[in-house]
Amino acid sequence: MSTTDSATKQTPPLMRLDAMTCSSSSMMVMPSNSSGLAVGRLVGKYPNRLGWLMSPDGWRQPPSWMPYALDNGAFGAWKNGTQWDEGGFIMLLERARKSHFPLWVVVPDVVTDRDATLAKWGEWVPQIRGVLPHTPLAFAVQDGMTKNDVPADADVVFVGGSTEWKWKHLRAWTENFPRVHVARVNSERMLWMAQDAGAISCDGTGWMRGGEERLAELEHYLEISTGKGRPQMVMEHILQ
Repeated sequence: MSTTDSATKQTPPLMRLDAMTCSSSSMMVMPSNSSGLAVGRLVGKYPNRLGWLMSPDGWRQPPSWMPYALDNGAFGAWKNGTQWDEGGFIMLLERARKSHFPLWVVVPDVVTDRDATLAKWGEWVPQIRGVLPHTPLAFAVQDGMTKNDVPADADVVFVGGSTEWKWKHLRAWTENFPRVHVARVNSERMLWMAQDAGAISCDGTGWMRGGEERLAELEHYLEISTGKGRPQMVMEHILQ
């Protein structure tokens, strides 16, 4: 049996996403494009609490036991002032097709542009469905959007946008949608903010780039939030 045939016979990822949502009140943390030994150690120590978020230029073949999702690379291109790599995104979809199912894929968006992002949704959903027909789709909300802007066929709300807008409006998304992912979460304080708001997952590029101190923050969050309850020392004023 080919790798592709084997992948298509696995449990559809939306079912696994439902299971993840219902089985734990703690978030999944998805270090972006990070596949080193440090991530593997934490995955073994804290099962179902970590995954990968892969962008078009960051593909690593995920082991069968590693949950992962696909980013589209639009934010990175916008931040760096470069053209979005459409071909790289298509290649990312093809690579995922030959692996086990991703949890979801972020449909291409246009950072800061509501109308263009909605147009991209209509353009790209059929193409993604053609390659990964059973994979849930994430809609990247932009500054100024409301719940009425989210397409009816979106499975996940991916909250990016500007940093101030994201945190100010995060609870408005989690109160209206069951599956909300938060982008660019790179400190223990932000992890608690995202979890407290009701997000089911978050990503961050900084966990494996900030040295042992930053990695220790991530592990401390995982330790406290996995089966041991939240410590009294994490007070509301820390999150303000």
